[in-house]
Amino acid sequence: MRPVRVGLIGDRDDTVTAHRAIPDALRIAAHAANVRVEPEWLPTEELDREDLSLDRFDALWCVPASPYRSMDGALRGIRHAREMGTPFLGTCGGFQHTLIEYARNVIGLADADHAESSPDATTAIVTPLACPLVEAAGVVCLSNGSRLRGIYGADVAHETYRCSYAMNPLYETRLGGGALRFVARDADESVRACELDEHPFFFATLYQPERSALRGEQHPLITAFVRAGAHESV
Repeated sequence: MRPVRVGLIGDRDDTVTAHRAIPDALRIAAHAANVRVEPEWLPTEELDREDLSLDRFDALWCVPASPYRSMDGALRGIRHAREMGTPFLGTCGGFQHTLIEYARNVIGLADADHAESSPDATTAIVTPLACPLVEAAGVVCLSNGSRLRGIYGADVAHETYRCSYAMNPLYETRLGGGALRFVARDADESVRACELDEHPFFFATLYQPERSALRGEQHPLITAFVRAGAHESV
């Protein structure tokens, strides 16, 4: 059986809890999907290179722990997945940069940026949370009719965060007015996940589903991601 090759977009740091959890989360999901997974870390600085092809990967995951060493490199990886139909998952910082990539390259907001790396940005798509979600957990409500809800097989989910930034609500209507759909919200109705219509598999979450592996648990979204990389319908 040919392995599912998963590219991990991000700057590996084993002091980051999510980075330690991701290989185990993929291993647990691979066992559930009855496939073999081979993850490969893709430092964002390397993704700046135009001669670096991402076509060899079956799936791409933009992982937490931003700011990345190269925002342009991270955005290039996300754009490749979006345009080429490669199964994609973005978590935490990956969610935030998914919004920036979409704003720049689909909506046409060329100066869309992240307040963490560009505090003086005039078009800050991602801004500080009033109350940071550092080692926080909570319930998210999944939208009726969304693919994400179908993957979970439930109306709500209990998820964990480690983030201090989220989508600027001033841009919610503009970002969500087309193929990008906001499909999970917390108790305050703040956006916590999105999916992309007419893409085989494209999801991003502000929360960190990979942390389920720290409890030895399978996460339905990560299992669906692995299955999509194996070209199974989800």
